[in-house]
Amino acid sequence: MSRTGITVGMLHPGRMGAAVADQLRRSGTTVLWSPHGRSHATAARAAAAALEPVDDLSVLLARADVVLSLCPPAAAEDVARQIADHGFAGKIFIEANAIAPQRVRRIAHMLPKVTVVDAAVIGSPPVGGKRPKLYASGPSAALGRLAGLFATTDVQVCPLGEEIGKASSLKLAYTSYQKASRVLAAVAYGLADANGVADELLDIARQRTGSYLAETEYIPKTAARAWRWGPEMEEAAELLAEAGLPDDLMRAAASVLSRWDRARDADLSISDALDQLRGGTAPAVSPER
Repeated sequence: MSRTGITVGMLHPGRMGAAVADQLRRSGTTVLWSPHGRSHATAARAAAAALEPVDDLSVLLARADVVLSLCPPAAAEDVARQIADHGFAGKIFIEANAIAPQRVRRIAHMLPKVTVVDAAVIGSPPVGGKRPKLYASGPSAALGRLAGLFATTDVQVCPLGEEIGKASSLKLAYTSYQKASRVLAAVAYGLADANGVADELLDIARQRTGSYLAETEYIPKTAARAWRWGPEMEEAAELLAEAGLPDDLMRAAASVLSRWDRARDADLSISDALDQLRGGTAPAVSPER
């Protein structure tokens, strides 16, 4: 029995998921994961976080009181269907992916006997003293249990009330600005670089506090994360359209990010990233699951 009295199942521990799971494990919670079908990189992250491996999803669901889903947006509903197929009645499912509110509500409909919490992690992974916030909406009892679960970790739980969709709306509102701004900064720098005025652009940008234009080291990071960010931009576009707001900018950002499809989690230089952005042939890496 874990010291918190709760066992958590972590689905597909990526960079954020593994760091969040590590926080829970350090606080005394038993955290399970299933290596079945996952990559060596994912297994290495899970091992570094000292997560407990189990044979398959059915074992994880049988043992876990709470399941936390942090996966690429496109896979969110497939993951929920797998949960529904196995049965998870009377337990808590935390849907923490960057997806539109209507998709979270569909997931809740798929799991009528499960307590579904709509959640969104905003901030960097909780490593090296960083303290991301976990915004959550759903049944008050579940939110209270979630707050207790993370009480002694560097993940700050921020309740948003009982309405499913609030947390995912907040996530997409934030990500639509933050990530599209990074894409725009990369395109602007690429334009200046192509015309021999990159240094001058940086000089202007550095005169403005906190300008993404001055953070050229983030261009390769944007490229490496484009495979995750692109679907988030599409989700943001859907939410904008639903609100009667223009969705063109988010769809354009997703289109730009698709030029970095081959850069998935790659360690690129700025010039490599710009080459791919122009349609060149910078190094690619094998896709990870």
